[in-house]
Amino acid sequence: MTEPAFPAAADTPETRPAVRLQKGRSNRLRRGGPWVFSNEIEMTAEAKALPPGSLVTLVDAGDEKLGVATFNAHSLIAARVVDRDWRTTVDSRVVLDRLRRARDLRDRLFDRPFYRLVHSEADGLPGLIVDRFGDVVTVQANTAGMERLTPAVLEALDELLAPAAVVLRNDAPSRGLEGLPLGQTVVKGVIDGPVAVEENGLTYLADVTTGQKTGWFYDQRPNRAFVAGLARGRRAIDVYSYAGGFGLACAAAGATEVVLVDRAERALALATDAAARNGFADRVTTVQGEAFAEMARLAAAGDRFGVVVADPPAFAKSKKDQAQAAKGYRKMARLAAALVEPGGVLLCGSCSHHMPLEMFQEEVSRGIAQADRTGRLLHTGFAGPDHPVHPALPETAYLKTLTFQLD
Repeated sequence: MTEPAFPAAADTPETRPAVRLQKGRSNRLRRGGPWVFSNEIEMTAEAKALPPGSLVTLVDAGDEKLGVATFNAHSLIAARVVDRDWRTTVDSRVVLDRLRRARDLRDRLFDRPFYRLVHSEADGLPGLIVDRFGDVVTVQANTAGMERLTPAVLEALDELLAPAAVVLRNDAPSRGLEGLPLGQTVVKGVIDGPVAVEENGLTYLADVTTGQKTGWFYDQRPNRAFVAGLARGRRAIDVYSYAGGFGLACAAAGATEVVLVDRAERALALATDAAARNGFADRVTTVQGEAFAEMARLAAAGDRFGVVVADPPAFAKSKKDQAQAAKGYRKMARLAAALVEPGGVLLCGSCSHHMPLEMFQEEVSRGIAQADRTGRLLHTGFAGPDHPVHPALPETAYLKTLTFQLD
């Protein structure tokens, strides 16, 4: 098993180090916010000397203890609340209890064990992502605090699920902000090829060791189902298709032809294999290429589709990218709208929380107008229920889709 970058330490509430908030800076925390930013904390020499990921008791300027959190003095988000009761001992029992609670919720939502099991702060385990693929589990620790708790997470997963294989997907760029190394490791069992994913009655294939994120995007499950319901008897194109999430759903729903466009040869190969496994390979074709260029080429050739999906990776990875991303979404919508046949539908997606829904809708609408198209918004979609939103953390509501019918 790969050792975490920072070793775990036993938690004892009575002797746990305290980190003090500046006077008047505890309001966000008191309102239920799970984050404390570095400029809200008294960054004393003692606080700065704490090992990244240490468990600390948060204390306000008047000495009231407000909870237990993981702490990293070198990160913008310096403290992440684990429990509002400072007396809670954060150990493997707490991790197991929260994993069990998360598992029980997902098993109420879905009848098969294919879902996001843990969605970070919303499931009480800040910085942790766990995706379940039947008896295979992927784990991503995105903070120094969760890095320290990884042994407890792996132990709890074994007790709760007894998975055949576990993959540490610690390759998210966000780990760099926490001073953590990047890498991926199979820490239990063997992964010798793609892993099956069951979703909306279909079997997809995911690369859980080197594929994007944890290998699959469960968050789009309800939006795939919605747009697939509009695809029967129509041609469909899935741009930025990855392993074919939207496109194969359209094929299963009765689309006459599906075109998948992506830059990644490996992802398209997974989609092709999945199409064959589901029995409609004859209706699915793939194109390896850059999305904007391929959409422009198809439009110039007069190609039109009854369903067009454009669901790209995040254009805005930070706040400073927002203006450039807005132009990108506008151009994407313009190019995609040109491919929609009269009466057809267009789905545009954004997975960046730095692109607010209102701005995203404005830019997509402008792009549609620039393509000289009119229409109506049919549906605004969000992430599935296995990606719950922390009520005091709007950043966790990152995903949005807009589905239009165009004249």
